[in-house]
Amino acid sequence: MRVVITGGSGLLGPWVIREFLSAGYDVLNVDTRPPAEELCPTILADLTDLGDCYQVLQGADALVHLAALPRVGIRTDAATFALNTVSTYNVLEAAGSLGVRKAVITSSESSYGLVFAKHPFAPKYVPVDEDHPQLPQDAYGLSKVVNELTAETLYRHYGMQIVSFRLGNVIAPHMYRNFPDFIKKPEVRKNILWSYIDARDAAVAYRLAVEKDGLGCAKLNIAADWTSMDLTNGELLAACYPEVTDIRVDPNGYETLLANRKAKEMLGWQPMYHWRDEVAKL
Repeated sequence: MRVVITGGSGLLGPWVIREFLSAGYDVLNVDTRPPAEELCPTILADLTDLGDCYQVLQGADALVHLAALPRVGIRTDAATFALNTVSTYNVLEAAGSLGVRKAVITSSESSYGLVFAKHPFAPKYVPVDEDHPQLPQDAYGLSKVVNELTAETLYRHYGMQIVSFRLGNVIAPHMYRNFPDFIKKPEVRKNILWSYIDARDAAVAYRLAVEKDGLGCAKLNIAADWTSMDLTNGELLAACYPEVTDIRVDPNGYETLLANRKAKEMLGWQPMYHWRDEVAKL
């Protein structure tokens, strides 16, 4: 089975590539720059060019779309919105037209609006699940909402299974060395609801979304089972979101406030990497 992975040269990409290679897939990485480590064949392409998308997706059975500007502030707002939305439309349009059966695209927790909010606000309830309103105030979060709508549209048009992953903060193994600097400072990561997802756990979720049938057009939060903090949820919320009264977790526990139950139920996925264990290793 041939899987085309866009953005395989980025932070998350190599872990997704390794996961598919270890499961026996034929993988092609598509990016604008070569990878630091050549894990599989790579082709450089401009995904805002529909012709490039058609070429790189020839013969593919599945598409994993990671490529994007990952946050605000890298380029102008207009460029961020245009690049993220056009590239996603193009790869899905080309995939559907070419008969690719399954696609997984990368949305974000930023689509809920908290992360880059110019006018900060509190979640309506916690943990935030996929039914929580998406209220972005920035071009990046808006681009992710639009991409999910694009996925719905092209799912209706082509019948191609498309899963959108609303990823939490991606942590590669070397990044755990930073955790001791903030695990008792609730203000530091409040805008992401103190969530994280190990790159290796995320990679498994991408593979499962390709292997699973019957998902239709789904939107799934992808987060670890725990917050990234050494403070209880009650302590975190009291410090940063005291106005939130609809609390659906044990305030004395450390359960993720970016709900991941739907992904676990639909994919048969279970995150394995706990930050406490990884920090201890380092």
